[in-house]
Amino acid sequence: MVNRSISKQTLLRLPLYLNYIKQLGDNRPEHISATTIAEALRLNHVVVRKDLASVSSAGKPKIGYVTADLVKQLENFLGYNDVDDAIIVGAGKLGRALLAYNGFQACGMNIVAAFDIDETLYEEDYFGKRVLPMDKLMDLCERMKVRIGIIAVPAENAQAICNLLVESGILAIWNFAPVHLDVPDDILVHNENLAASLALLSKQLKEKRSAQ
Repeated sequence: MVNRSISKQTLLRLPLYLNYIKQLGDNRPEHISATTIAEALRLNHVVVRKDLASVSSAGKPKIGYVTADLVKQLENFLGYNDVDDAIIVGAGKLGRALLAYNGFQACGMNIVAAFDIDETLYEEDYFGKRVLPMDKLMDLCERMKVRIGIIAVPAENAQAICNLLVESGILAIWNFAPVHLDVPDDILVHNENLAASLALLSKQLKEKRSAQ
């Protein structure tokens, strides 16, 4: 039986498996095993086997999974087939970079618009999306039933934006501001701390150099 309650670590690894299989393209085999995926991604094969077992019960010993079926199961589990609309608040360099990325749709998220206080941004078309004034945010969210908000503003403005998003009916927040957000218990928040990720990468690089 497939387990729908999985750890955060497993959830973070599942997209890696899906991306690897998709990148095989025309070389994709009819069947694929956890061991094959583990070796390609340099991961522990026991971990990969357990991760896949939480998504699919169709794996067979010495054969693995039917590749096409596994792709569908991973996509369904990750919600890639259920596209949710989202908005970005903050149309600076980071916000516009997120607008430019065309891979969100394949991951189940459609960014419908961005919002900013800079009036010079309103007349431009950014990759088919518009930047709108802040006073239109609540109306758009309520009218389109947008449930995902992306915060790409400076840290000192993030909590105020967070409060506005919650008031506008947003249920999940992807926060790129380097600050802790105070939200109600029923609001989901994922913090994308770029500084912390860079610090971890730098530490690992120093350890690698010292070991050489």
